[in-house]
Amino acid sequence: MNTLAHAGGPGPWILLFPLIWAAVAVAVVTVLRRTARRGGRRGPWSQRTADVPFEQSPVTLLGRRFAAGEIDEDEYWRRLSVLDEQFGRTGRGGAA
Repeated sequence: MNTLAHAGGPGPWILLFPLIWAAVAVAVVTVLRRTARRGGRRGPWSQRTADVPFEQSPVTLLGRRFAAGEIDEDEYWRRLSVLDEQFGRTGRGGAA
């Protein structure tokens, strides 16, 4: 029962246990960060995949073109009204 006390204690090899636990913790954090970076934590509502680029809605694309100055305000509202009729979206703050 007193063999460790008479043999000089556990020795320097006892430092291996904290080093092993630190290596395990670093490995777990590394794996979790890599899976999160790849998009491994997305829900079923996400449509983006690694192969297919994310498709934007026509209304979003129209808004981006208007913001970039590619089309003027009249063209924006005219095209938005066509999209409202086609997709049933409300326009200019009016009720559906």
